[in-house]
Amino acid sequence: MRRTSAAVGTTIFFALAPGTVAGFLPWWITRWEEGDLLRAAPLWGAVPLRLAGAALVLAGTAVLVRAFVRFVVEGLGTPAPIAPTEHLVVGGLYAHVRNPMYVSVLAVICGQALLLGRPVLLLYAVAVAVPVVAFVRWYEEPTLRRAFGADYERYRAAVPGWWPRSRAYEP
Repeated sequence: MRRTSAAVGTTIFFALAPGTVAGFLPWWITRWEEGDLLRAAPLWGAVPLRLAGAALVLAGTAVLVRAFVRFVVEGLGTPAPIAPTEHLVVGGLYAHVRNPMYVSVLAVICGQALLLGRPVLLLYAVAVAVPVVAFVRWYEEPTLRRAFGADYERYRAAVPGWWPRSRAYEP
C-alpha cells in the first residue's frame, strides 16, 4: 500500500473508530457537562481531579496520534482490518506495548471521567475494554500470527499487551 493511501485510510479510520469511541459516545453520554462530583467538591478536591483528567486526555490523544502515524510510516497500511499493514509495526510506542491505540483510547475516556467528574464514563471505559480485549485475543493476535509468523511470536513474547515496558523492544 502506498504511503499516501495508507495516510488517507488511517485518517478516515481515526475519525471513525477512536473518534466515535473516545469522542462522540462520551459526548453523547455526558454532553460534556460537569458531573455532581465536581460541583459538590471543594475547590481543593476538584482541581487535582480535573488536572489529572486533562493530563490523561492530552497524553492519551498524543499517544493515539503517534500510534496511528506509526502504522503509515512503518507498517505502510492502516489499523483498519480491511487495509492492514504490509509490515509488522514494532517501533515507536509499539516497542513498549503491543496495543498503544487501545490503551490510549481507554486513557482518554478515563481522563474525561476525571475531567468532568462523571463516573459513568469509567463504567463506559470498562464496557469498551471488554470487547476490545476479546477482539485483540480472538481476532488480532491470530491474524498477526498468520501474517507475520515467527516475527510476531518473538514480538508478542517480548512486549506486553497492555502495560508498557520501560525498555524498548529491539527485534
